[in-house]
Amino acid sequence: MKLTTVLAAAFLASSAFIATVQAQEQVNLTWQMWGDEKDAPLWQSLADLVTAEYPNITVTPQISGWTDYWTRLPVLASSGQIADLVAMQSMRMPSFYSILEPLDAHFASDGFDVSAFETSIIAGLGHDGTQYALPYDVGPWLVYYNRDRFAEAGVAEPALDWTFDDFKAAAQKLTEGENYGYAVQAFDFVAGPVALGAEYFNDSNQFDVTNAGYAAAVGKFVDLVAVDKTSPVFASGAGAITGSGRFAAGNAAMYIDGPWVLQQTKDSVDFNIGVAPLPRGEGESRFITAGSGWGISATSQHKEEAYKALQVLTGPKAAEILASAGRALPGRLAEQKFWYDVAAKDVAGTHEVLDYMFAHSTPFRLNEYWNEFENLITQYMPLALNGDSTTDAVLADIQNQLPF
Repeated sequence: MKLTTVLAAAFLASSAFIATVQAQEQVNLTWQMWGDEKDAPLWQSLADLVTAEYPNITVTPQISGWTDYWTRLPVLASSGQIADLVAMQSMRMPSFYSILEPLDAHFASDGFDVSAFETSIIAGLGHDGTQYALPYDVGPWLVYYNRDRFAEAGVAEPALDWTFDDFKAAAQKLTEGENYGYAVQAFDFVAGPVALGAEYFNDSNQFDVTNAGYAAAVGKFVDLVAVDKTSPVFASGAGAITGSGRFAAGNAAMYIDGPWVLQQTKDSVDFNIGVAPLPRGEGESRFITAGSGWGISATSQHKEEAYKALQVLTGPKAAEILASAGRALPGRLAEQKFWYDVAAKDVAGTHEVLDYMFAHSTPFRLNEYWNEFENLITQYMPLALNGDSTTDAVLADIQNQLPF
């Protein structure tokens, strides 16, 4: 064999070896996520799944509190310090989609099929027809209730299609002294009116919170507090912890939250709990759903590796881990069974309730000013609840502070 042939073969072999080594160079991805310290081992277990699948990729979770997360996210994005993988909530997607990498081209490259996920949360983690994140959880807002209090008061447990009048009657009968039938929270004035058939947007997807239908629906929930005294007033700026705390303490027989808190709610009470759909109005039941997931930063220097990691973090095994820990009702349909077996165990009817609610879901209407709207509801609605203002006046104030 000629020397030149030998040298050429050696050169090609060396080049192939170098290419292989380069392809396997270690890549460390950062992953921004909200949560408590107790969640850290759970998120790390998901990160470890990525390395098990792709030994050259490590994922480092960066966990911060819920409020801090959303305060810091735009700052990190504008300063170029955002992580490779970014946690995103569907309700905030209209405000933050621009910092994320569009995923559709990645899906096309490997034939990724999103039909394994619940359709409402896939839509919720997209914007204007483009997908920006994949979900890890999903759920509608529902009513948590104290089954023991219902039985003691002789109140029938809620039917799947119970009405607002049923809800009001139960709250009234369950209110006695410092024990309330219901613990109102800010988000009730979004999910509740929608369930009653109201809309807070006009046909152009702009806020119209003073329209007659929405104002009347909000007024129904306000009157439960201001007139019927079935619930205490939440403090301006207070989060969901107020209602859940009253419920856990046994001082409120009902409150509204999502399936994402079922496990911790069940663990925090010393009574039997049940879940029910939000009450409907005169028409058919309808419910909004939301959820969270992860996307790839638009400025990541390792987008291909991040896409591989994203598929693992939202894959079947990761969904099973989160579901089995009771941390999330998976966005993946096939893995939801693990959540029902753990988080929903001993909570009768949960599967039936959620099946009913998903079957009667309606699109969660959002725009880029959604966060401002939610903050204004939290800030100003207590004025109507404590009688310092009227529902119409509060909604007019909120409307005037929203961009047109």
